Amino acid sequence: MACRCGAPQTLAAYRRIEADLSRRELIGGAAAVVGLFAGFGLAPSRAQTGEPGRPLLLTNLRLFDGQELSIRDDVDILIENGVISALPPKGQGPAEATRLDCGGRVAMPGLIDCHWHSTLVSVSQVTALTGDIAYVHLLAAREAGATLLRGFTTVRDVGGPAFALKRAIDEGVVAGPRIFPSGALVSQTSGHGDFRMLNDLPRADRDPLSYPDRVGVTAIADGVDEVLRRVREQLMRGASQIKMMAGGGVSSAYDPLDSTQFTEAELRAGVDAASDWGTYVCVHVYTPKGIQRAIRAGVRCIEHGQLADEETIAMMADEGIWWSLQPFLTDEDANVYADPRMRADQQRVSEGTVGAYAMARELGVRSVFGTDVLMSPGNAASQGRQLAKLTRFMSPLEALRAATGRAGELLAMSGERNPYRAPVGVVAPGALADLLVVDGEPETDLSFLGTPDTSLRLIMKGGEVFRSSL
Repeated sequence: MACRCGAPQTLAAYRRIEADLSRRELIGGAAAVVGLFAGFGLAPSRAQTGEPGRPLLLTNLRLFDGQELSIRDDVDILIENGVISALPPKGQGPAEATRLDCGGRVAMPGLIDCHWHSTLVSVSQVTALTGDIAYVHLLAAREAGATLLRGFTTVRDVGGPAFALKRAIDEGVVAGPRIFPSGALVSQTSGHGDFRMLNDLPRADRDPLSYPDRVGVTAIADGVDEVLRRVREQLMRGASQIKMMAGGGVSSAYDPLDSTQFTEAELRAGVDAASDWGTYVCVHVYTPKGIQRAIRAGVRCIEHGQLADEETIAMMADEGIWWSLQPFLTDEDANVYADPRMRADQQRVSEGTVGAYAMARELGVRSVFGTDVLMSPGNAASQGRQLAKLTRFMSPLEALRAATGRAGELLAMSGERNPYRAPVGVVAPGALADLLVVDGEPETDLSFLGTPDTSLRLIMKGGEVFRSSL
């Protein structure tokens, strides 16, 4: 019998079989992907709150709006298309709206962490700097879901390859907070973002980039031209603001805490590149010398700065500089160091933290809340508890404002690079519907933030409910 392998009928049958196998493979592959993400706790979990397309009205609530240091009980919250459309007088919302009774609890804006590292928070330093970057991203996606369920609906990511995670969250692939990404940490050679080992030195001009540089953790830049290149690369990737390293740190293997990093001209180059794109530069720095140099170069936000003196803080106030402060205290949430030098530096920063909060308040510097949990598996869970610590330095509602309305003002400095455009951190008409309903009395105490699984009764982001136990 003659071979019929090449006959039109046989080829057509092959195509039908191939198409059917491809379809089955696609379905099976999609199921496997969904199963993988569900196993990691990443599958978005949204609660139905009423008929699609109908407005949602939160009723029977007390409101902290993120701006005023008081709680009111005379309004409801009307939400349409993911945005707060109105605050109608209590009991006077539109009849067609689906109603959600908050049981007399406090409603407030979703929390904002202004110093977060989305991809680096829950991995060890060894994994972050040498491990398979795909594994790092998977862990980051899992942590993003946990971050949202702690009530943090927005984070300002100040260092790390968070662009893909941000996109996945925005597209609904995984659950997580809104991310304002900085991209790679821009650092000089020997700076706080230079994670190379000594046996990697010296580096010749044609040597390949280090692994942390290649995967977007850090961007080493020396000289004005190189700073311009590296900052522009982050802007091209989608940075909403730029993060530069202007001084040493506690955990640094090589750069001492008191070191000043980047020349004023190099810092100004980064500021100019960011300004050309309508956004700003924030810097990691602790010391008066480093802070003052950064301000002269046009930097708009200081990260840390716990060793600042009164003259420097007055300069910050006069220039309208933002201060992203963290409650670095030698307590149960502090990093543990074996090196005596690191322990001594940690103690200096802890003592400086108390004075920094006091002088920021006294001199009128605008401060926001951040945690800076970094390469510390398991410590991310302290996020809400660390916000509650601010009541040592200010009233509970002032602390909440630092993590809501005040933080939203800082994020708005990204201008046209703001990836979300509508305001966050406030409960007001036109703001994004990022809301919490809580079991707690935030006028007097914020300890409920340390137990988010039981205390946060409603978690909403963009009008979607991710937890509801009202």
